[in-house]
Amino acid sequence: MSSFAGRLDAPLHALSEMLASARAARTRLDAPAPDLVPADADAAYAIQHETLWLADARIGGWKVGAKSPVAAVQGAPLPAAGIHASGARLTRSEYVPAGLELEIAFRFARRFEPSNEPYSDAEVLAGIDGIAAAVEIVASRYTGWPEIDRLAQLADLQNHGALIVGEFTRYRADFPFVAPALQLHFEGRDVLHSAPSNPAGDPRRLLPWLVNHCTRKLRIAVTPEWVITTGSYTGMFFPETAGELSGHIDGLAPVNLALR
Repeated sequence: MSSFAGRLDAPLHALSEMLASARAARTRLDAPAPDLVPADADAAYAIQHETLWLADARIGGWKVGAKSPVAAVQGAPLPAAGIHASGARLTRSEYVPAGLELEIAFRFARRFEPSNEPYSDAEVLAGIDGIAAAVEIVASRYTGWPEIDRLAQLADLQNHGALIVGEFTRYRADFPFVAPALQLHFEGRDVLHSAPSNPAGDPRRLLPWLVNHCTRKLRIAVTPEWVITTGSYTGMFFPETAGELSGHIDGLAPVNLALR
């Protein structure tokens, strides 16, 4: 899966095993002991990959984001089994706290192979094939979320639960990525309470980081099959009941989710 998998020292391996077991059993963990918290982002990324390796989970995509247009980028691989087409019916109780975010996802037309040299921004952006509306379900393996060390959250696939993806449409460079018009409804009720914006600014700036993180640091290829989601335009909406969520970003196919 990557150069990290199966090669961690004992404390990092222990946290990987705990996170993999919690994902498999749909259980939650206490905050990790100080000696289990990753010391830096590289350690957290190593735990991400060993967690998927322990679960025998194939990578189906990535989530990437940044806290501002100039902040550092971070990301996490997404298990393929947790990526669903629009219209998915999922069990709300399996995702805690079940925060719902409306995002834009990307797909590439080409493979980016492992390389010793970085891929340029222009080369990465030229490889974009399609864009789609997507809903990420935010979920944590820690009972104390969000009051959990940020690197422990990064190790937990950056609080990923599932991803629901609308139909892809052909990429347009002139799409209004910074401030698209959008709607988000739950059980027919408008749940968008602020002007839509992505904290990263234009989410396309996240894609070169992802390609080079994978191809240079992890030594794995970025493939056209991957779905890459790029951060919330809506913040998190926490449904208190089961129900139907519908998201629409103007110019893209709608994305719908039923929580049972």
